[in-house]
Amino acid sequence: MKPALIIGSTCVDVIINVDHLPKTQENLRPTSQSMALGGCAFNTAQMFRLLHAPHTFITPVGSGMFGDYVASNMKRAGIPISVSVPDQENGCCYCLVEASGERTFLSYHGVEYTFQKEWMEPYPADEYGLVYVCGLEIEEKTGDNLIEYLEDHPSLTVCYAPGPRGKRISAERTDRMMALHPMLHINEQEAMDLSGCTDVKEAGRLLHEKTQNTVIITLGADGAFCIEKDGTSYLVPPVPAKKIVDTIGAGDSHIGTILACLTLGLPLHDSIAYANQVSSAIVGVKGGTLPAELLPPLPEALAKLIK
Repeated sequence: MKPALIIGSTCVDVIINVDHLPKTQENLRPTSQSMALGGCAFNTAQMFRLLHAPHTFITPVGSGMFGDYVASNMKRAGIPISVSVPDQENGCCYCLVEASGERTFLSYHGVEYTFQKEWMEPYPADEYGLVYVCGLEIEEKTGDNLIEYLEDHPSLTVCYAPGPRGKRISAERTDRMMALHPMLHINEQEAMDLSGCTDVKEAGRLLHEKTQNTVIITLGADGAFCIEKDGTSYLVPPVPAKKIVDTIGAGDSHIGTILACLTLGLPLHDSIAYANQVSSAIVGVKGGTLPAELLPPLPEALAKLIK
């Protein structure tokens, strides 16, 4: 398959560990804090790098304290900077992690969530197969630019992860995204929000009718429910986590693994099954990036494709 395009943010995750979320006027003492590269698209692209799947990562890197952090750490990791925007600053994401491992995000957006069509000129669309986009970029003021780019290049197979703020995206933009017949990757709550249904399977069927493409609904400890493009549906069993440190990047790594595996030629069901293993591993580490040494053993079929 052709390489994939991954379009979206690389930001600084400021991870703050607390016993519980603060109430109004409450004074808490965090147990720890740290900084790391993050962002939905970055976490997704990380799985392509770990699995050696061909891709191009389009992420704008700006200036300021957080832009400098992103640039220096991407350089250290050997990740090329595709778009440099020195006249605008990067933002960050404050990740509040409770003792249970559940996370709450406070995103201060900078240039990393924006999109300009001219950034894509060095990357001819017909050289790519899949394209990943996230709802955070669609919601931005420049979201119309991104939708127009996708509309202008119907040969690309859109893989859309609207995220928890998907319900805040205007109906007009959501309708345009659905008209692109995207593969959807959402969690259970997002499926309910987008469909108006209270049953996962019913939500999946309704969204499948809208997109006429694959719908993947992650169910946390219950695995993942999938309706393929042809209407075939199934539940992919979960992989229990050995421990839960935090859930940052679990969804991003899941879709990233699926798309990387598909790009390499693995069937969808097998791709989701391996993605469940990866998500189980990533909740056991701090932050949204899985170290290479903790990548679950590759299924034999996937190992052959990578070789």
